[in-house]
Amino acid sequence: MIRRTTNQQELDKIQEQIVEDKVCLELAQQSTQLVFGDGSPDADMVFIGEAPGKNEDIQGKPFVGAAGKFLNEMLEMIGLKREDIYITNIVKYRPPNNRDPLPEEKAAFLPYLRQQLEIIKPKLIVTLGRHSMDVLLPGLKISQVHGQPKRYQGRVYLPLFHPAAALYNGGMRQTLIDDFALIPQILKTT
Repeated sequence: MIRRTTNQQELDKIQEQIVEDKVCLELAQQSTQLVFGDGSPDADMVFIGEAPGKNEDIQGKPFVGAAGKFLNEMLEMIGLKREDIYITNIVKYRPPNNRDPLPEEKAAFLPYLRQQLEIIKPKLIVTLGRHSMDVLLPGLKISQVHGQPKRYQGRVYLPLFHPAAALYNGGMRQTLIDDFALIPQILKTT
């Protein structure tokens, strides 16, 4: 009898591999835990942020703080729940004092992120903020391409501003909601 592994089992192996490989050991040592990903391992959409914050580090799940609450609201606006999508970050450990992830940290985690995407095989990859966009769609400026689907290396990406940006800049909130509203139509055409 041939036993097939599920996507979740494959994702669990990558999570274990990150720990075994001691990826970004300095970050790991000052973090509470690895924040790998959350949601459906068979999702049509994967959302990718930059790195865990304080709440994420404590709970072990991405986007559980204020930015996550806003993300959940926007998902509801388009008829989806967190369980319908998969969400992760490029960097899987919290940088100290929520600083931006360093280029070498993003580079160290990128092969594992790519493996996650290979397993899930989403129809649409939504980058949240410039850090995830820069890693996956190099050379673009988020202020110019947000809300515009991009096909790159056989995948469809939708660059969006990070939900946290809307928390600090009220004008950004409506832009993000408007861009988010495009997701159902983009999914239909991919």
